[in-house]
Amino acid sequence: MSTATVITIVAAVMVGFSAVSVFLRTKWVVEPLADYGVPQDWWNWLGAAKAAGAAGLLVGFFVPVIGLIAAVCTVLYFTGAVITVIRARSYAHVPFPMIYAAPVVAALALGFPA
Repeated sequence: MSTATVITIVAAVMVGFSAVSVFLRTKWVVEPLADYGVPQDWWNWLGAAKAAGAAGLLVGFFVPVIGLIAAVCTVLYFTGAVITVIRARSYAHVPFPMIYAAPVVAALALGFPA
C-alpha cells in the first residue's frame, strides 16, 4: 500500500468524522459554529459537504477524477472554514480546520489519485 493511499484513507476518515460530528451536533463542533456566526440552517449542508468529500476521496480509488474533484473541493471547504474562523476573530481556532485539510493536501501532493 502506497503512502498516498494510506494518507488518502486517513483523510477520508478524518473528514467523515468531522461530518458525523456536525450531524450529531457534538458540543465541541456546534458551539464554535454558533460563535462564528454560522447559521444553524447551514449545519446539515456543511455536514453533507464534508460527507460527500470523504466519500469522494474513497471513490477516487476507482474513479480518479472523482477523487481529484473531491480532494480539491474538500481543500476549498476547509479554506472557507479558516476564513470563517478568522472573520470571527477566533484566531486560536484557526489550526482546527487546517488539521482536517492537511492530509487531503498531502494526498494531492503525493499524487493521489494516481
